Amino acid sequence: MSDAIKHECGISVIRLLKPLEYYKEKYGSAFYGVNKMYLMMEKQHNRGQDGAGFASIKLDVEAGQRYMSRVRSCQQQPIQDIFAQINERINKELKENPEYENDVALQKKNIPYIGELLLGHVRYGTFGKNSIESVHPFLRQNNWMHRNLIVAGNFNLTNVHELFNNLVQLGQHPKEMADTVTVMEKIGHFLDDAVAKLYKQIKKEGYSKQEASPIIAERLKVSKILKRAAKNFDGGFAMAGLLGHGDAFVLRDPAGIRPAYYYKDDEIVVVASERPAIQTVFNVPFEEVKELEPGNAIIVKKNGTTRIKQILEPRERKACSFERIYFSRGSDKEIYQERKMLGKLVFPQILKAIDHDLKNTVFSYIPNTAETSFFGMVKEAQNYLNKKKEEQILAIGAKITSEELHEILEVRPRIEKVAIKDAKLRTFITQDDSRDDLVAHVYDISYGSVKEGDNLVIIDDSIVRGTTLKKSILKILDRLSPKKIIVVSSAPQIRYPDCYGIDMAKLEDFIAFRAALALHEENNTMHVIKEVYQKCIDQVKSKDRDIINYVKEIYAPFSAEQISHKIGQLLSPIDIKAEVQIIYQGISGLHEACPKNLGDWYFTGNYPTPGGNRVVNRAFINFYEGRNERAY
Repeated sequence: MSDAIKHECGISVIRLLKPLEYYKEKYGSAFYGVNKMYLMMEKQHNRGQDGAGFASIKLDVEAGQRYMSRVRSCQQQPIQDIFAQINERINKELKENPEYENDVALQKKNIPYIGELLLGHVRYGTFGKNSIESVHPFLRQNNWMHRNLIVAGNFNLTNVHELFNNLVQLGQHPKEMADTVTVMEKIGHFLDDAVAKLYKQIKKEGYSKQEASPIIAERLKVSKILKRAAKNFDGGFAMAGLLGHGDAFVLRDPAGIRPAYYYKDDEIVVVASERPAIQTVFNVPFEEVKELEPGNAIIVKKNGTTRIKQILEPRERKACSFERIYFSRGSDKEIYQERKMLGKLVFPQILKAIDHDLKNTVFSYIPNTAETSFFGMVKEAQNYLNKKKEEQILAIGAKITSEELHEILEVRPRIEKVAIKDAKLRTFITQDDSRDDLVAHVYDISYGSVKEGDNLVIIDDSIVRGTTLKKSILKILDRLSPKKIIVVSSAPQIRYPDCYGIDMAKLEDFIAFRAALALHEENNTMHVIKEVYQKCIDQVKSKDRDIINYVKEIYAPFSAEQISHKIGQLLSPIDIKAEVQIIYQGISGLHEACPKNLGDWYFTGNYPTPGGNRVVNRAFINFYEGRNERAY
C-alpha cells in the first residue's frame, strides 16, 4: 500500500498441556513455550510494530511464589526487545544458579516467564498515545488467584462511553475511558462476582477457605462470565484473557469482523490472529487449523479441558475483507488465491483503459503487498493473449508459415519491476517544500524498463489517501516517458471510516471522499453537503436506535467510474506529462474474490453494527465543522 495505514493488532495464546518436564525431554528445553511464543509473535509482526507484550502464568505453584510474569515494550523493535529482556533474565538466573540447568522443577520455581500458559500481543496504535501504558497485555491484579486477569486483544469498540458509564453505575471507578481498560474492567467485574458467589456457596458446603480455592478454579464458568460482560459490546474484536489460576479464553465478535484461528493436539492448544503463523510455527497442515466461529469463545480450563462455547448470538458474517487484501500475510493458502483473483478480476477494466494494446503496455506493481494480485493480473493477460493467438492461428489455418506462427507466439505480456521502494529513506525535514522533494524520492525506478510512448500499468493493493501517489510515485514514473500511466487498485474505493481496529477515522483523509466533494462543486450540488450534515446532526440529537448512514448520500449521485476519473485528476501532479488514469476493483469483484469475507463497510458504508453508522455520521459532522478529531 503506497499510503501506509495502521494495521491490525495480533494475538497469540499458547497453553502447554503437558508438564514442563515433558518438553525438556522431547524438545530439549523447558523454555519450549517461550521459544514458540517468540516465533508466533514474529510471524505476526506484520500486524503491529508500535509495541509488543508477553505474559505467562505458572500452574500449581506454592503460596508466596511468583506465578505471573509480564513484559512489554514500545521500542523500535519491540518483539526483539521483549525477548532480549526475557533471555537476559533467564541466562542471569542460570549463570548464578548452575543447579537450575537440568532441574525443570527449580527452573519453574525460580525463573520467570516459563509457565504453561502464555499470551503474546503485537500492537499498532490505532488510538491514543504510543506509550508503554498503551501496550497490551493489560493486568488486573488481586491477592485472590482467581481474580487476577490478563487481557490483550485485536479490537476497537464503538460504544466505549456507554460501557464506561455502565461500569460507573456498577460502582466502579475506571482509571481511563479506553476500550481496553473498559473491557478488562467489565470482564473483571463479572469475574469478581462469579468468584464471590462460588466462594459463598462452597463455604456453605462445609469447605474451609483454603480448600475453597481449587474448587473455585474447577467450578468457575468462564463462558457465563463472558456472556454477562460482552452482551453490550459493539465493535470488532478477538479478545484473549488469562485468569490467575490457569483458565484461558479467546472471544470473537458475533459478526466475525476480526479473525481468530486455533489448533489443538495432545501437547498444546494455540490460538492466533493468523492461520499461517500456527501452521509454520507448529508445522501443522492447513486443514488442522480451525477458524473460531463468530460469537464463539475457545475456553481452556486449568485442567486442560478445551471447549468451544457460543457466547454471543452470531450475526450475518462480515469478516473484514481488508484482512484478505492487505493486513494478513499472503502465505495463507486461501488469501494467496484470493489476492490473485483480485488481480484477475480487475483486468477487463485495464484492457479497456489500454485500448487492448498489450504490445505497447508494460505491467508492474507497487511493492510489496500488491505482488500477489499482480500475478493474478498478468496471468489473466496471458490467458487473454492465448485466446487471441488461438483465434489468429485458426483464422490463417494450414497455410500459416513458420514466420507468421513465430510472430504470433512471440507476443506476451511485458512484465517489469518498475518501482523500487527505498526502505532506508527517511524524511527528516518538516517544511512542506523541502519535505515534498524528499518524499518524491521514496521510490526509485528501473530506467529502461519502459519505452517512450508505452502504456504503464502499475497495480497497488489499495489507494486510500493518494498522497504518496501524487507526491512520489506518479512523478518518478513520469520520468520513464510513458504515454499513459494506469494505476490499478485491487481493492474498491475506500469511502468510509473504519471503526473496528484499522486507523482510518477521518473522512477528509480519503481521496474518494475528496473526489465526491469536487464533483458536487462542479455540478453545483453543494447543497447536498449541508443537507447530509443536518441529517447527521438530527440523528445525533434523536434517541432513535435505528441509525442510518447518511454519508452514502454524498456518493449517490455519481458512478464509481466518475469518482475514479475525478481521483485521477486530483492525483495528477501539475507538471506531469503522461495521462493518468485510476482504476479500482468493483464491489462485485471483491465479493467474488473473497466470498467468505464480506465485511466491506469501508467501501460500501454497510456497517455490521449500529455503532459503525454512528461513527460515520459523527465523522461527517467533524469534517463539516472543521474538527480535526477522531469520530470514536
